[in-house]
Amino acid sequence: MANKQLQHVFPKAMRYDPDWVRRHSMGENVLFNLESLTKSLHLEPGMRVLDLGCGKAISSIFLAREFGVTVYAVDEAVSASDNYQRICHEKCQDRVIPLEADARALPFAEEYFDAVIVVDSYTYFGTDEKYLPYIARFVKPGGYIAIVDVCFTREVESLEQVPDFLRQDYQRYWYFIHTIDWWRKLWEKTGLVQIEAAQQLDEAELVREHYIKDFEDSEEEDAFAKAIQLDQQGFISFFKLIGRRTKQTAYLQDYKSEGKK
Repeated sequence: MANKQLQHVFPKAMRYDPDWVRRHSMGENVLFNLESLTKSLHLEPGMRVLDLGCGKAISSIFLAREFGVTVYAVDEAVSASDNYQRICHEKCQDRVIPLEADARALPFAEEYFDAVIVVDSYTYFGTDEKYLPYIARFVKPGGYIAIVDVCFTREVESLEQVPDFLRQDYQRYWYFIHTIDWWRKLWEKTGLVQIEAAQQLDEAELVREHYIKDFEDSEEEDAFAKAIQLDQQGFISFFKLIGRRTKQTAYLQDYKSEGKK
């Protein structure tokens, strides 16, 4: 019954070998989160997509196969050569280009991409108020900046507000996690995107359940899965945030193209 439910909710992701997905997901099932996100995007064959923080590039393979887009699979911590081997094994080498690069030092032309997609990675660098103005430079007007990630359902303003089950790990793994409202305000005030979606995933409960099951079946430690398993308050969830790039110029005082060295 559980598999039938998953096939109904995630028809694309469920076409992929679950062992392969689990082996190459760096946390919860990356394809479940990605499919949920892409339900709110209009991706067409031939579009150029930046898969930022792509991990082991299975999200990039999924995007290329399911939507016919050309994907730049960028991650700083995972070998581009290893990703290229996976990409070739899945016969996607004509549509997925692997690169090793820092999310804050990307080697692309301005307005190069139709969409920037970030699955389970944006919280590691995107809380910087200057990051959206930076990444927005690479997106065409009308293009998407779309993220899916973990969130809190209540904002934590001080250590006293941290729930008991998170106290041990909060200052290592959770201090940069925020509510959907926090993220919406961060993006809205720049004027660089028009918010098209800012909401919990409709499938968040399924993602949670599946993540916990994978954690229980695995011998590896996973601080995020452990916390989700202990969360009896619905404090931790998953969300998507999608902005359409406006025509407003992205300006950063310390950006290299402004003439500052």
